[in-house]
Amino acid sequence: MTTQTTGIIKKILVLVSVISLVPGLVSCGQKNDKNAEFIPRLSSDTTCRIKVAGSYSNFESLESEFERFYEYYPNITLNYVYLDDYDNTIDSALMSDEAPDIYVTASWMLDDDKMAPVLENAEVLSDPALDIDLDCIRKGARWTLENGDVIMLPIFTRSYGMLVNMDIFEKNGLKVPGNYSQLIEVCDKLKAAGYDTPIMGANGTTVAGMYYSFAFPYFCDNVLSDPDSVEALNSMDSSAGGMMRPALEKIQTFVDSGYLDPAICSEEIEDDYNAVIMRFFEGDVPMMLGSGDMVSGTQKRESKSEAFLAKPFRYKFYVVPLGDDGGYFLDSVNLFFSVNKNSSNLDMTNEFIRFLTREKELGNMAVIKRLITPANDFSLDEVYSSLEGFPEEKAFSYKETGLSDSVNKEFRAAAYKVANGDMTVDEAVNAYGSLWDE
Repeated sequence: MTTQTTGIIKKILVLVSVISLVPGLVSCGQKNDKNAEFIPRLSSDTTCRIKVAGSYSNFESLESEFERFYEYYPNITLNYVYLDDYDNTIDSALMSDEAPDIYVTASWMLDDDKMAPVLENAEVLSDPALDIDLDCIRKGARWTLENGDVIMLPIFTRSYGMLVNMDIFEKNGLKVPGNYSQLIEVCDKLKAAGYDTPIMGANGTTVAGMYYSFAFPYFCDNVLSDPDSVEALNSMDSSAGGMMRPALEKIQTFVDSGYLDPAICSEEIEDDYNAVIMRFFEGDVPMMLGSGDMVSGTQKRESKSEAFLAKPFRYKFYVVPLGDDGGYFLDSVNLFFSVNKNSSNLDMTNEFIRFLTREKELGNMAVIKRLITPANDFSLDEVYSSLEGFPEEKAFSYKETGLSDSVNKEFRAAAYKVANGDMTVDEAVNAYGSLWDE
């Protein structure tokens, strides 16, 4: 590993300013209007093959972009290759005679010295000569090295919240709650209407479990309001456990009030992905907690649910309004693309990335995959349309909090133990630093 490579990996990743989700404030058209036609820069007669390597077993949304790109370059061949055990095989794949031209990357790779060769091969996409419109990317989804270089392009993002059965709300004359007091009121009315458990989810300690989606963004906002707490939290100092108290108390309130029932959730929902979706499609759950990855699986499972086919209903994704003035959008990148700077077809590879980095194309991919676009237009997918115009000051990324992964795990463990009666709030707060035992 070269000194230069080590330096790049060791540098602290800087998030380029506070996230903005208001389309009118961050334009995707500094270089090109979002509705403008793509203008090719290379000859339409160019012939070459471009390979994309990734960890998805199938990638229909990317293949859709291949077809759209062929309209400009009909003699180009693009193909996607799934690599088994991707994290351990992408390094050798990049060194092989059949190295991919584009490959999937993730933020954790920047903190792992073993991935140095993978990132050393990455093209600097922020090079002005490439004319890639990175202004099209929502600021909270941009990842930039300390020296200003961008080597990873966000393709999909996710957040955490709840799927809302809009038909249940309409049937009972209810509006989706916008703050904590409204959430309490709605839960009371739903229980009175016969919905014994207004909110459900997977009763576990994963990031897709219901406690993370329910209260972790609220916890993060409290940390952002008290930046001096970060050092103690990251050091696993037991005195920092009090930062969890507001979120844990709200979890306890919802369990005590019967709005959340961990035992029923464990009995009826076996996992935090397929089972959550299929249970929601039964049609009798007003609000189902989960991650954006869970939401992405709904589209394919609509046709697999007999209950949903018999009685389909409208549903949307919302953040949980756990704050007095609303909820919080925790922005997280699901998948990045990087370009192999040693590609034998580098010009055309960069041309494809330039084509892809447009609000229209990123939106198209997100809609097909049903993940959140890294651009600003949330209106393309009705499921995520509630995020359109989301307040800038209530949206942030996890990286922005400065918290380590250990804090993340401690919170998940604390929330699970409190909700399931294994600990009181006081006990969990006092045990901070020793809660995660997996």
